[in-house]
Amino acid sequence: MVNAWATPQQVIDTTGVSVTGQQLAQAQSDIEIFTNRIWADTARIRPRDLHWLGQAVARQAAWLAGQFGLETRLDATQIQQDQVSTTLQGDGLVLAPMAARALRRVSWMRSRTAHIRSAFESAGVAVNPLTDASDDQQAWTPLSGGA
Repeated sequence: MVNAWATPQQVIDTTGVSVTGQQLAQAQSDIEIFTNRIWADTARIRPRDLHWLGQAVARQAAWLAGQFGLETRLDATQIQQDQVSTTLQGDGLVLAPMAARALRRVSWMRSRTAHIRSAFESAGVAVNPLTDASDDQQAWTPLSGGA
């Protein structure tokens, strides 16, 4: 039994391709590299993300079954042979297209915006200086004049 987010039967059900345990283990390893998550941490991963990880492993395993020399390929973005050229996406030579789509749906793989606090937000909670509760939060200074 391979420790993977998909089973050989799920690969068949999803893609119609039969894969070996070795291909499934290789697909699992590839997806772990791309997601920066390992199978041993499965208990800490949300069910929705596990679904998409399983889809990615299944698609990657099916894609691997049809690839030749995957581990010995060069890292290239453009290939030209016999006056025919092609330009590949960033990971086009090592990641199945449908696996890449599934990985874009995993929560930590999506793009996010970072909220940068403004100076007004960072200043803290506004305090009414006239209330008794604010006495401990203000420095005491003597009043000048009068004497």
